[in-house]
Amino acid sequence: MGVRENLMRLRGSVPDGVVLVAVSKFHPLESLREAYDAGQRVFGESRANELCTKAVAMPDDVQWHFIGHLQTNKVRQILPHVSLIHSIDSERLLCLVNAEAARLGRKVSVLLQLHVAQEETKFGFTPDELLAIMSQSLIDELSNVEIAGVMGMASNVDDEERIRNDFRLIRSAFDSLRSTVFYDRPEFRVVSMGMSHDWHIAVTEGADMIRVGTTIFGEREY
Repeated sequence: MGVRENLMRLRGSVPDGVVLVAVSKFHPLESLREAYDAGQRVFGESRANELCTKAVAMPDDVQWHFIGHLQTNKVRQILPHVSLIHSIDSERLLCLVNAEAARLGRKVSVLLQLHVAQEETKFGFTPDELLAIMSQSLIDELSNVEIAGVMGMASNVDDEERIRNDFRLIRSAFDSLRSTVFYDRPEFRVVSMGMSHDWHIAVTEGADMIRVGTTIFGEREY
């Protein structure tokens, strides 16, 4: 089954109101164009060089999301191309993105990455760290960043209850932030969680953005 067919089948099962990010990392431009021709406009990349190369080769109406760990020395490279950064995992990175966005004279939307999974290798804030760091004064200082919500990943396990609990922790942190420091900021609305193998669970636990690659494009071509 081809990319178009995979995408159409997936769209038929994703609920209305849930944004589908087609994770196109390591996949060739031909596959992205097939998805584009089938109506897909939001693509997710996790490597700066690959995102920039694809951005200049694809139509201008594509929305590029950066979904991988963002190194500080890559911020300047990706900012002209991205509409949303999913992976803000430190206050330092948040402030750097703000400074680079100001230099470009633009505003950049970002998500705060939460770490709830049992793997130590994943990046992000714990819910407690995030609740402690976020303040009205910090948000006000970030005049070139729009904090649009949170992103997180569940543990890479077969235990559905563990996965469900991880997603609940992410959603709970979002709700806590929205009811406190972001209570008067309608732009804080996105919960990005769920991938090819667990997006169904994520949606039932409150995701309104999912990141799906393999289900659309097949196994990655490294």
